Amino acid sequence: MADLLETHANIESMPELPEVETIRRLLEPLVAGRRFVEVQVRHPRTARRNEGGPPEIEDRLRGRRILDLDRRGKFLMGHLDRDLTWVVHLGMSGRMSSARVAEPEEPHTHFVGRLTGRREVRFVDPRTFGFVGVFTDTELERVLAGVGPDALIGLPDLAVWEARLAARLPPIKALLLAQRIVSGLGNIYADEVLFRARIAPYRPGGSLSHSEVVRLRRSIRPVLEAGLASGGTTLSDMAYLLPDGRAGDYLERLAVYGREGEWCRRCGTEIMRMTIAGRSSFWCPSCQQ
Repeated sequence: MADLLETHANIESMPELPEVETIRRLLEPLVAGRRFVEVQVRHPRTARRNEGGPPEIEDRLRGRRILDLDRRGKFLMGHLDRDLTWVVHLGMSGRMSSARVAEPEEPHTHFVGRLTGRREVRFVDPRTFGFVGVFTDTELERVLAGVGPDALIGLPDLAVWEARLAARLPPIKALLLAQRIVSGLGNIYADEVLFRARIAPYRPGGSLSHSEVVRLRRSIRPVLEAGLASGGTTLSDMAYLLPDGRAGDYLERLAVYGREGEWCRRCGTEIMRMTIAGRSSFWCPSCQQ
């Protein structure tokens, strides 16, 4: 694992669907049914999606019970009593943890929610690209405007895929990253999905044939489920860790992402790297056409 982390030393990626879903599954049993006793939002950027800033979030959460913990794409969502939703987006470097009240905090802990049972849920975000918010139903609709159906549990039908890709000129990799067709795929898993589907990341979305769209759609769930089975992907920056501090193991199974100059495990061709939509994209020029 150490050698793999060194190989990926210059690669960054935000937590994607498998990472957020892993966090959700681990946190929900710890927080569901508990009430917020006290809340602290310590950085104004963390509260930037609520017009009232930190005081509004603290006031809306205090005394509310967490009914369950849900997810849409990369958004972690806690449904609260009185029709409010607690939302966390991890951004580039954010992570969630659960701890006992007396346990020391990590640096850059910008949100602390003390729950009944002397447990705290904490949001650590060194780069403050993520956010915490609490929204009414109307506000939540605005926050999620443009966010497509969930890539794991809400994949659109094939006809929807073909309609949304028809005549589109941007690269298919950029369209997957945009979150509008489906939500949850980021830089790592978009590359892995395209490799599995044998589609080059630079191809215009509208250039895909019917059979290629079929392969693309069919490739998404297996890749995401494999990532989930490994607890997600932790890279060298260690930005993503499970709530208990462990690293995700999917790094060892990546087919193309971060493997520039290495040999394709399928055909032996050298893995290439290019920039698409401002992000590093990895692909096999022989397998992906």
